[in-house]
Amino acid sequence: MKGGCHCGAVRYEFAGEPPFEVLKCNCSMCARTGFLHLMVPHEEFTLLKGEDSLTSYRFGTGAANHLFCKHCGVKSFYQPRSHPEAWSVNANCLGEEVELRVTPFDGKNWETAFKKLPGEDS
Repeated sequence: MKGGCHCGAVRYEFAGEPPFEVLKCNCSMCARTGFLHLMVPHEEFTLLKGEDSLTSYRFGTGAANHLFCKHCGVKSFYQPRSHPEAWSVNANCLGEEVELRVTPFDGKNWETAFKKLPGEDS
Protein backbone atom coordinates (compact mmCIF):
# COMPACT_ATOMS: atom_id res chain seq x y z
CA MET A 1 0.00 0.00 0.00
CA LYS A 2 1.09 3.57 -0.61
CA GLY A 3 0.13 6.84 1.02
CA GLY A 4 1.28 10.29 1.98
CA CYS A 5 0.38 13.89 2.61
CA HIS A 6 -1.88 16.16 0.53
CA CYS A 7 0.82 17.97 -1.47
CA GLY A 8 2.85 14.81 -2.19
CA ALA A 9 6.03 15.95 -0.44
CA VAL A 10 5.75 12.99 2.00
CA ARG A 11 5.23 9.54 0.48
CA TYR A 12 5.47 6.08 2.03
CA GLU A 13 4.62 2.46 1.41
CA PHE A 14 4.00 -0.51 3.66
CA ALA A 15 3.17 -4.19 3.51
CA GLY A 16 -0.48 -5.03 4.00
CA GLU A 17 -3.71 -6.02 2.32
CA PRO A 18 -7.18 -4.62 2.98
CA PRO A 19 -9.48 -4.86 4.76
CA PHE A 20 -7.55 -2.98 7.45
CA GLU A 21 -8.40 -2.85 11.14
CA VAL A 22 -8.25 0.81 12.23
CA LEU A 23 -8.93 2.73 15.43
CA LYS A 24 -11.05 5.88 15.46
CA CYS A 25 -9.89 7.87 18.47
CA ASN A 26 -11.85 10.63 20.22
CA CYS A 27 -8.87 12.38 21.85
CA SER A 28 -8.37 16.12 21.44
CA MET A 29 -5.95 15.64 18.51
CA CYS A 30 -7.64 12.85 16.54
CA ALA A 31 -11.18 14.21 16.91
CA ARG A 32 -10.06 17.49 15.33
CA THR A 33 -8.11 15.92 12.45
CA GLY A 34 -10.15 12.79 11.61
CA PHE A 35 -7.11 10.53 11.99
CA LEU A 36 -7.88 6.81 11.51
CA HIS A 37 -5.09 4.73 13.08
CA LEU A 38 -3.67 1.85 11.07
CA MET A 39 -0.74 0.34 12.99
CA VAL A 40 2.14 -0.68 10.73
CA PRO A 41 5.25 -2.32 12.24
CA HIS A 42 8.39 -0.26 11.62
CA GLU A 43 9.99 -3.06 9.60
CA GLU A 44 7.01 -3.11 7.17
CA PHE A 45 7.04 0.68 6.54
CA THR A 46 9.27 2.58 4.10
CA LEU A 47 9.42 6.36 3.86
CA LEU A 48 9.89 6.88 0.11
CA LYS A 49 10.41 10.64 0.26
CA GLY A 50 9.88 13.66 2.44
CA GLU A 51 11.92 13.14 5.59
CA ASP A 52 13.12 16.75 5.24
CA SER A 53 9.49 17.90 4.80
CA LEU A 54 8.36 16.55 8.19
CA THR A 55 8.02 18.67 11.29
CA SER A 56 7.33 17.34 14.79
CA TYR A 57 4.80 18.26 17.46
CA ARG A 58 4.69 16.73 20.95
CA PHE A 59 2.31 17.40 23.82
CA GLY A 60 1.19 15.81 27.09
CA THR A 61 3.72 13.13 28.02
CA GLY A 62 5.78 13.90 24.91
CA ALA A 63 6.00 10.19 24.11
CA ALA A 64 4.08 10.44 20.83
CA ASN A 65 5.91 12.11 17.95
CA HIS A 66 3.27 13.74 15.72
CA LEU A 67 4.83 14.28 12.29
CA PHE A 68 3.30 16.81 9.91
CA CYS A 69 4.21 17.87 6.39
CA LYS A 70 5.58 21.40 6.81
CA HIS A 71 4.19 22.33 3.38
CA CYS A 72 0.54 21.22 3.52
CA GLY A 73 0.11 20.49 7.26
CA VAL A 74 -1.17 16.91 6.86
CA LYS A 75 -0.22 14.26 9.43
CA SER A 76 -0.18 11.11 7.28
CA PHE A 77 1.68 8.99 9.86
CA TYR A 78 3.31 9.39 13.26
CA GLN A 79 4.94 7.53 16.15
CA PRO A 80 2.24 6.79 18.75
CA ARG A 81 3.00 6.24 22.43
CA SER A 82 0.66 3.23 22.45
CA HIS A 83 2.68 1.22 19.90
CA PRO A 84 6.39 2.14 20.12
CA GLU A 85 7.24 -0.65 17.66
CA ALA A 86 4.93 0.65 14.93
CA TRP A 87 3.94 3.74 12.98
CA SER A 88 0.33 4.87 13.09
CA VAL A 89 -0.63 5.51 9.48
CA ASN A 90 -3.68 7.65 8.78
CA ALA A 91 -5.95 5.40 6.72
CA ASN A 92 -7.47 8.58 5.25
CA CYS A 93 -4.08 9.28 3.61
CA LEU A 94 -3.78 6.06 1.62
CA GLY A 95 -3.44 6.46 -2.12
CA GLU A 96 -6.66 4.62 -2.85
CA GLU A 97 -9.98 3.87 -1.21
CA VAL A 98 -9.71 0.66 0.79
CA GLU A 99 -12.04 -1.37 2.97
CA LEU A 100 -11.68 -0.45 6.64
CA ARG A 101 -12.97 -2.08 9.80
CA VAL A 102 -13.27 0.82 12.24
CA THR A 103 -13.17 0.30 16.02
CA PRO A 104 -13.82 3.26 18.34
CA PHE A 105 -11.04 4.07 20.82
CA ASP A 106 -11.68 6.27 23.88
CA GLY A 107 -8.59 8.43 23.66
CA LYS A 108 -10.17 10.98 26.02
CA ASN A 109 -9.56 8.31 28.68
CA TRP A 110 -6.33 6.99 27.18
CA GLU A 111 -4.87 5.05 30.12
CA THR A 112 -8.06 3.03 30.69
CA ALA A 113 -8.80 2.51 27.00
CA PHE A 114 -5.23 1.40 26.19
CA LYS A 115 -5.50 -1.42 28.75
CA LYS A 116 -8.57 -2.69 26.86
CA LEU A 117 -6.86 -2.93 23.46
CA PRO A 118 -6.50 -6.49 22.15
CA GLY A 119 -3.11 -7.91 23.12
CA GLU A 120 -2.51 -5.45 25.96
CA ASP A 121 -2.35 -6.48 29.60
CA SER A 122 -5.33 -5.61 31.75
